[in-house]
Amino acid sequence: MKRIFILIATALAAVACNSGDIKLDGRLIGCDTTTVYIESLSASLGGKIIDSVRTDANGKFSVKIKADDEQMNLYNLNCNGQRIPLLLTKGDAVTINSVGSLARNYEVTGSEESALLKKITFLMQDGAARLDSLSTCFASLTDEAARQQLLKDYTQEYYRIKRGQIEFIVENASSIAALYALYQRLPNDDVLFNGQNDVVYYRMVADSIAERYPQSPYLSLVRRDIATMDIVSSAYTSQLNFPDLEMPDMFGNKIKLSSLEGKVILVYFWSALAGNSNQLNAELKETYAKYAELGFEIYQIGVDNSKAVWVSAVQEQDLPWISVSDLYGTTSPALGLYNVQNVPANFLIDRQGNIVAKDLYGSELNKHVAALL
Repeated sequence: MKRIFILIATALAAVACNSGDIKLDGRLIGCDTTTVYIESLSASLGGKIIDSVRTDANGKFSVKIKADDEQMNLYNLNCNGQRIPLLLTKGDAVTINSVGSLARNYEVTGSEESALLKKITFLMQDGAARLDSLSTCFASLTDEAARQQLLKDYTQEYYRIKRGQIEFIVENASSIAALYALYQRLPNDDVLFNGQNDVVYYRMVADSIAERYPQSPYLSLVRRDIATMDIVSSAYTSQLNFPDLEMPDMFGNKIKLSSLEGKVILVYFWSALAGNSNQLNAELKETYAKYAELGFEIYQIGVDNSKAVWVSAVQEQDLPWISVSDLYGTTSPALGLYNVQNVPANFLIDRQGNIVAKDLYGSELNKHVAALL
């Protein structure tokens, strides 16, 4: 009987430990306020305060965060505007202790990913502080030789920090912390390291995270940015007169817009959810049936997030032309490349690759296509 009670007690303890809550506790000495806020920066919720807790007279606090999924999500512990970034998931029990400046003097245990966040955060913060100090000193100098030496020191320090950032990303590529590090920037710095060539680091992190955290909500965000870089790079290197695109069809086969070069092409942005899409596609099918054999092709881009909705619309309407979508919806980089503000929108490209007209429908489209053919 005693053994049965022990087994029951053990089972109950296991249930309690796996309740799904994230537990945060610790002691914050020197925080100017007694209220600590928990901010969610998850891909699904965005930035928002999800909980708060008051510290006791000794600065101790304890709070449980409800975790609705099994994914690793980003949070901030915010005390009087000073923030500690944390990467947490269901069942984590994390302790945070700090003395003095919350963001500069804290220790975190119980979360490997949060410890990595601390490492990259301190690297970037310390580096930015040193660069700022050098800039201040530079402004106060009048001796030209001293200014040139300081400028050299500044450049060396800048690249030392950037190399440290890249080393962190490469060494921890399979962690969400590496993804976080991809988007950290020094003041007045737009690129990670080397502009267009930075995409190699984004791919490395995306591929590694896909193996370790295949369902991470952050994965689609970094892949969207990779797609943007690819499109921008293609636009810079392309000899065409129109921005090239390469997007997947419903079977996952990537189709390049430039593969249609030599034809009269209609690049058509639409959404399966738009109320007038059926009518416009029906009119377009008439135009396509009339001119397809003469060298007219349509490259139709679905501005949708749901593959099921998009594919169903393509199949139900029996659309005979090229249908592609990156499933990023209104955040698709293709929209920015063609400066599309609203859908539907279309661009007519002649056989020489020149964009000759846009937003043509019905008889106007027929007239222009016939003239070009």
